[in-house]
Amino acid sequence: MDNYIVSARKYRPSTFRSVVGQEALTTTLKNAIVNNKLAHAYLFSGPRGVGKTTCARIFAKTINCFHPTADHEACNECESCVAFNEQRSYNIHELDAASNNGVDDIRALIEQVRIPPQIGKYKVYIIDEVHMLSTAAFNSFLKTLEEPPAHAIFILATTEKHKIIPTILSRCQVYDFNRINISDIVHHLEYVAEQENVKTEVEALNIIAQKADGGMRDALSIFDQMVSYTGGNITYSAVIDTLNVLDYEYYFKLTDTILAGNVVDCLLILNDIYNRGFEGQYIIAGLASHFRDLLVCKDPRSAQLFQVGSSIRNRYTETAKRCSNEFLYQAIDMANTCDLNYRASKNKRLLVELTLIRLCQLIENPTETTLNPKKDETTIKPIQKPEQPDATTTTSRSKATAATYASTPNVENKIKEPPSEEKESKAASTNILPNKEAPLKKRTVSINEMGISISDLKNENKKENTSGPNNKKNGSKPFTEENLINAWKAYTDALTEEKLLKNTMSLYLPKLLAETLFEVEVNTDINKHYLEDNSASILAYLREKLQNDDVTMTIKIAEGNAIKKPLTSREIFDEMVKQNSSLQKLSDEFGLELS
Repeated sequence: MDNYIVSARKYRPSTFRSVVGQEALTTTLKNAIVNNKLAHAYLFSGPRGVGKTTCARIFAKTINCFHPTADHEACNECESCVAFNEQRSYNIHELDAASNNGVDDIRALIEQVRIPPQIGKYKVYIIDEVHMLSTAAFNSFLKTLEEPPAHAIFILATTEKHKIIPTILSRCQVYDFNRINISDIVHHLEYVAEQENVKTEVEALNIIAQKADGGMRDALSIFDQMVSYTGGNITYSAVIDTLNVLDYEYYFKLTDTILAGNVVDCLLILNDIYNRGFEGQYIIAGLASHFRDLLVCKDPRSAQLFQVGSSIRNRYTETAKRCSNEFLYQAIDMANTCDLNYRASKNKRLLVELTLIRLCQLIENPTETTLNPKKDETTIKPIQKPEQPDATTTTSRSKATAATYASTPNVENKIKEPPSEEKESKAASTNILPNKEAPLKKRTVSINEMGISISDLKNENKKENTSGPNNKKNGSKPFTEENLINAWKAYTDALTEEKLLKNTMSLYLPKLLAETLFEVEVNTDINKHYLEDNSASILAYLREKLQNDDVTMTIKIAEGNAIKKPLTSREIFDEMVKQNSSLQKLSDEFGLELS
């Protein structure tokens, strides 16, 4: 069985024409050979895997070729070329400076330089990773590098040119190799795939090229890895799974939810990305790049800067039409600010979530953004659940809840008043709930003065359950327990947003105690709270469904099964805010904090 050779070695360029992405440098070297203007020392610098050592070998083979071709390439047929291809040429010497970096190694090289070539005109010495030489080795090499024998040519290769002493740089012709762009890498991978009979998708090759970061050797190594994983059919989904790359689809989902202002869905998508193992800074940096790509695709002229497959470019173009330039500018700025502050943040996930919340609220009023220096960056608008106007059950619950808020006058009186501000406090306490007749009057309130408990709010909600004698809009039609359970289940199935309430109602069914009185027996306090908090909307629905205004509900905890969960101050306050959103506005207005 033949020995397997990796693609990076098998398809290594053997002529200047086959070098990818370095046309300017290869043309310069070819012209120097044609005009017989060869320098005695060259320095090839650039990132890894861009062709520095490859070009040095091609250059060495070409200058020793006996019969160059018409386009001034090596013939690969003469004795010198055959010896080079078979790796037995004595005219080309390669030295690894990473392991031969001492003065003694350079002295041995200098002694070898004195010997003229037996075949050909030049002896070429390729010193790879030359920046690894010690200072003493550099100094001992200076004289020979400046005035070598006529038959000697030195080619130094390095990835870190700044580590080479200036006296060495001044003695060499410096060639800076560029990173290979994505399109060139994709074209070369398509050529290799065709030679190896491998099926590929253009989007998959684009991801490989982006992951390679401008290095052809890295791209070919990833290509070999993907061939082994997919069995010769490289697809986009297989590449993103293997390389752990965040799919474009997630960024498009985030963009859609941000443009819709849907904070809840945005946070759920972020949680899904976190569950896949991606780090927050990677997510926010990718989102900033995504907005940048959308901005680039706004104009057909700048869209050429976006190097991806045509299908993905078309999707970016369509999405960019829905985004204004002002929105994209501000979104990029906010994402970039989050990226800069990420490492200094103690709660990194919260920082990313706050950024997404601001992005969702950005579409409502794009002028109030972080680009305005007078705007406080920490200001976040209250998050409201999106209403479902098409669902009749949701509408009835909203009306019942609004009626509950309007019928709780005792909530305001729970704020204890300081003796010195008695009159002013009374006026403010009667105007906590927003209305047109009495706007909210600002005053300083300490957290200890807020004597509000969640039980008070629940007791007020219970008062809503009583119906007046003159409010018989549904009648008093008799019903059975089966009718009651069916109506109960119908209300449960109509719930969409309230997942916890839906689970509670699905688990505990009502039992009819009298003609219009039924009981729900639960196991925990929290389940009881869910039913009590929504009792008004539940009863409103059941009365309408059963056509009986006298339907009454009682809730109790089963004996021996009560499971009580202690609530923290924050949990109690959050529950209170769910009942009365004005409490959150009050806390924000006075800058109150819970201990």
